[in-house]
Amino acid sequence: MVRQFDFLVLGGGIAGLTCALEAAKHGKVAVLTKRARSEGNTVYAQGGIASVLSKEDSLERHVEDTMIAGAGLNHRDVVALTVTEGPGRLNALVSLGAEFNRRASGEFDLTREGGHSKRRIVHAGDVTGREVERALLAACDEAPIEFFEHTTAIDLILDRAQPRGKGRALGCYALREDGAIETFLGKVTVLATGGAGKVYLYTSNPDVATGDGVAMAYRAGVAIANMEFYQFHPTCLFHPEAKNFLISEALRGEGGRLKLRSTGERFMKRYDERGELAPRDIVARAIDAEIKRTGDGYVHLDMTHLGKSYLMERFPNIYARCRDFGIDIAAQPIPVVPAAHYMCGGVVVDAHGKTSVPGLYAAGEVTCTGLHGANRLASNSLLEGLVFGHRVAVESAKELQAGVPSPAPPPDWDPGHAVPSDELVVVSQNWEEIRRLMWNFVGIVRSGKRLARARRRLDMLREEIRQYYWDYRVTRDVVELRNIADVAHLIVECATRRKESRGLHYTLDYPDVDDHNWLHDTVIQREP
Repeated sequence: MVRQFDFLVLGGGIAGLTCALEAAKHGKVAVLTKRARSEGNTVYAQGGIASVLSKEDSLERHVEDTMIAGAGLNHRDVVALTVTEGPGRLNALVSLGAEFNRRASGEFDLTREGGHSKRRIVHAGDVTGREVERALLAACDEAPIEFFEHTTAIDLILDRAQPRGKGRALGCYALREDGAIETFLGKVTVLATGGAGKVYLYTSNPDVATGDGVAMAYRAGVAIANMEFYQFHPTCLFHPEAKNFLISEALRGEGGRLKLRSTGERFMKRYDERGELAPRDIVARAIDAEIKRTGDGYVHLDMTHLGKSYLMERFPNIYARCRDFGIDIAAQPIPVVPAAHYMCGGVVVDAHGKTSVPGLYAAGEVTCTGLHGANRLASNSLLEGLVFGHRVAVESAKELQAGVPSPAPPPDWDPGHAVPSDELVVVSQNWEEIRRLMWNFVGIVRSGKRLARARRRLDMLREEIRQYYWDYRVTRDVVELRNIADVAHLIVECATRRKESRGLHYTLDYPDVDDHNWLHDTVIQREP
């Protein structure tokens, strides 16, 4: 079946829904989501949205904090436009019905997180992402937007009638829940597919975060950049029954203390004068180093000095979830470890979300806009989704108004000689192996030898997966496996090329920052 739209949005998080809402004013919109429409990284975001809303703060301070966290690799013009447009986009979200914590005066109850010099984080308790997603979905229900849940994009469709590398994006082939593969066409296609935490063994991300947008874009010949900068959140709950449960940055922002499990000693001051309020890359490396030095397996985040009533009011979700696992954070410290959290590189876009392929836009975590540089400043991610989701819709609507080419219809999906698989163990085995080798060799601390080992094994795995993909009928598991393999390849290639340590990329072979040779993005582009 062929389905045609003006705007085809892949992904239902903050960037995708913001884009869809604005685009719906200008044409027919479809939103594709792999699982239920609310399932994605946005709904799990605990911290908040960074925005300058206090007289004690300034746009310039927010810009500088972002540049410092990003180790100078950020594009200052993009940082400035994002920070400047942030308050307006936040107010637009509030006008849709999003409710955030306020003081008795009615002003936002601003909190602070690591790397921020001022309180500028708007939050809804410790479930900000859930509230943002709720408000956006409610608004979408009132707009002419068609949702296709449990629909997995397989690959982008390009206009092959055009010269090589010049073909316009026409949409995508997508796998429906019943196994049917349909053709979704859009005059404009928007990638808002989120991150790729599942490429690593331990992650704070949900199961949908398999790097689909980056992998599809790369295979289509789109420029990809800065994949070596994968942010590891310093504090995920360490518990055998807890899966991907994040302990928010905001706990350290409100006075949480990191201590060694064995001695109770605070250690962060040995690594950074800001202590627990240092940016995430520094905190994650410090915890990783202490775990390896002591053999403790995890460290403690101590909140007991803040009192039970405050913790229950400020962090109700975290308090309740930890209690579910037998941990009363008002009486005992929280066991935490770092885990893969946020992809700071991705699909290269300009200030309007345009990629290097005509008709293809992208917004949110899937992109490399230049905002984050070598390390994302806490709570700038939801901000980026709001700002760029809106900018993509506005710019692409202008493109449609000016008129777009009407290419010949693309061919239907051709399964070839593919048959149902009788070797599903290949998928589970390769999935496990990729995630484990990425954790062991391409994690928080790297080296040339580790990267070379990862590359050799990934080359073999990618060939096995490629052969499996063509021999057997497509399933969601196979699509996701293929994508994490391609994303792993991109991370390794970018990390191998960067001969320095900056932000989230730390290599034992080049432990220093090299501004003379490496103050630029790492860009990879495959011939389509």
